[in-house]
Amino acid sequence: MERFGIGQPVRRREDRRFITGAGRFTDDIDMPGQAYGYVLRSPHAHARLRSIDTGAARTMPGVLGVFTIGDLDVDGVAEIPTQVDVPGRGGAKMFAPTRPVLARDIVRYAGEPVAYVVAETLHQAHDAAEAIHVDYEALPAVVDLAAADKPGAPLLYPERGSNLCVHWESHDGADVEAAFAGAHTVVALDFVNNRIVGNPMEPRVAIGEWDAEAERYTLHSPTQGVIRIQNGLANIAFKVPKPQVRVVSPDVGGGFGLRGKLFPESVLVLWAAKRLGRPVKWRADRHETFFADVHGRDHVTHGEMGFDAKGHILGVRIRTIANVGAYLSDNGPRVPTVAGARVAGTVYDVPALQLSVRVTFTNTVPVCAYRGAGRPEIAYQMERLLDQGAHELGLGRDEIRRRNFIRPEQLPYKNRVGMVIDSGHFQQTMELALEKADWAGFEARRAEARGRGRLRGIGLGYYIEASGGQPTEQAQVRLTPEGRVQLIMGTFSHGQGHETAFSQIVAQKLGVPFEDIDFLQGDTAFVANGNGTGGSRSSQMGGVASARACDQIVEKAKRLAAHALEAAAADIAFRNGVFEVAGTDLRMTLREVAALAQDPARLPEGDMPGLDETCLYKRPTECNFPNGAHVAEIEIEADTGRVEIVKYTAIDDCGVIINPLLVAGQVHGGVCQGLGQAVLEHTAYDLQSGQFLAASFMDYAMPRAEDMPFVEVGFNPVRNPSNELGVKGIGEGGACGAPPAIVSAVADALRDRGIRHLDMPLTPESVWRALRATESRAGAD
Repeated sequence: MERFGIGQPVRRREDRRFITGAGRFTDDIDMPGQAYGYVLRSPHAHARLRSIDTGAARTMPGVLGVFTIGDLDVDGVAEIPTQVDVPGRGGAKMFAPTRPVLARDIVRYAGEPVAYVVAETLHQAHDAAEAIHVDYEALPAVVDLAAADKPGAPLLYPERGSNLCVHWESHDGADVEAAFAGAHTVVALDFVNNRIVGNPMEPRVAIGEWDAEAERYTLHSPTQGVIRIQNGLANIAFKVPKPQVRVVSPDVGGGFGLRGKLFPESVLVLWAAKRLGRPVKWRADRHETFFADVHGRDHVTHGEMGFDAKGHILGVRIRTIANVGAYLSDNGPRVPTVAGARVAGTVYDVPALQLSVRVTFTNTVPVCAYRGAGRPEIAYQMERLLDQGAHELGLGRDEIRRRNFIRPEQLPYKNRVGMVIDSGHFQQTMELALEKADWAGFEARRAEARGRGRLRGIGLGYYIEASGGQPTEQAQVRLTPEGRVQLIMGTFSHGQGHETAFSQIVAQKLGVPFEDIDFLQGDTAFVANGNGTGGSRSSQMGGVASARACDQIVEKAKRLAAHALEAAAADIAFRNGVFEVAGTDLRMTLREVAALAQDPARLPEGDMPGLDETCLYKRPTECNFPNGAHVAEIEIEADTGRVEIVKYTAIDDCGVIINPLLVAGQVHGGVCQGLGQAVLEHTAYDLQSGQFLAASFMDYAMPRAEDMPFVEVGFNPVRNPSNELGVKGIGEGGACGAPPAIVSAVADALRDRGIRHLDMPLTPESVWRALRATESRAGAD
């Protein structure tokens, strides 16, 4: 087990099928007799639907059906509600309108589904959709977040009287007022956390089937967990018993939080399949993905931080307007409020803190969880304010953090929203990052870059995650008569490498060859329970569940071996796949016990045939707290404003590491997405029309290989005390640490030009304009 157990850098066993083209994704699936669906989407950001004329479309070649919301209503298909209820300030109730599967009376964002066409071919469905005549009465739209929150803004829901979904506060703020009154220095900063699109490599696909004899729907679609989608379809959309809905997710090309929710297109393909008596397939192209998937981030924030004369934080106040888009997705209003607030104060000893978030509707694509889901926003706010404090107080950015870290002796530490941070060596982690990045030697590199006409800067970002997601997870371990091990997981791997990591846990626990483990996931036909993957939860939830299921297998197998060897179970020892009677040469392999377990005549009284154990693990704490220090070093071409990340260092604490290769891959991926947000990605809307201006890779910049620096990855693992594996999670760390580190580095490079902060994305245009503006001011002086 030394080669394949926990802690070993095992190469991903699933990679061979991916790199040889043997992966099976949803779009690789075609059903006999399959028809094709096409969604007609609104060209307007806000409009009243006066009428929809589908007559011409229905007569076109190959068309099997043209449907609007009225057709869904006839069959009782329900609208999609949010799955959360965020408490408002002073006990106010959150305003929570449901989302129609197809537009009802009014469209509220450009790209909202209006009608659904099913035809023999995709081209025929597309042609028929173009023949549908929709009479729109255009209404004023509001896509600017600050404008939407002001009195007199166009209203998405007039019955609400404003565009406010909920105004959430962590505290009343009296302690912060008192802290600021006694502070030596209070810094303030306005900043934007820019809206981004997740853009998984695989666009979303949905195939619906209806089995009339069994009265069962089957959905094939990329998800982040099949049980959650099954629950939504059965309990919400169709109101049928769960066994009447099967959800299947084959290989999935990325998720990032976007795939963990119920979308209208999944409802449409199933409903149409039943209506027409044929399988129906819908497939988004890349352009449609920008409208059909949810977006992430999109906050406007005013932050304040008060310090004493020595640079110790006295209080923090953060006021945010958070965009939730036109409709509430499953977790939409929770992401910028409760989810982000769990790490309020991050890794610093903050005695007084208030978060205030106005979750606001706009005429834009709905916003929900995206890699980090609220925690990157909090990390960014805290780190930028600390940098401002360091500047005002004349301290180094590293030194101000040293003076404020939660110290090891303060752990477990209850933060200002009641979360108990149980482990971590935060200053030590930062020092390791500074050493590896050669922070002390940076000024020499700055001088060398200046000689080449470049502006060089270095930046630091520290994050902490509140990981774990839903508090339960299930794993099933089953031994076949031939001795193979089947591992059935309720989590879902969509790029993380679970097939490898979880197999490592099982190989070590059961002492079986790595290649004898069969990994199964993604089908409600055999996955009975599970909360999927999201919130960096899989290793700490699914990993622990699989380890405990293995322990249960061993305990039962000990009884069977003891019975067969005519020994007491207490005298049976298990090691490396072999059961031995202590002090004798009597032994049985696990494979032999698995074969024995199939014969009822050879079992002890009361034992059922087979070695098949399920563990439903319940986490004893609300969250776990992976964390890390990231250092970015950048250069700017002053003539063009182009930012180049020339060096990047990440030191993370994710607890016990199951597979260092997989963990490093997660860090790289998170850093890449954080880099994308920091310098490239932005979902621009036209402020007048509400049209999406960056709905393809022609206009929406994504990180390319040439944009990524070499990432120096290291770890400072502190064991998680709340689970026996000691794991914490790592999937979202890079997306949390990279934006503040990169923005800090750019601000450092521009400090001599009088620029202390620029909002993301730090595109060449925005940096160039900032440089020219300082030159103009200097010239005027």
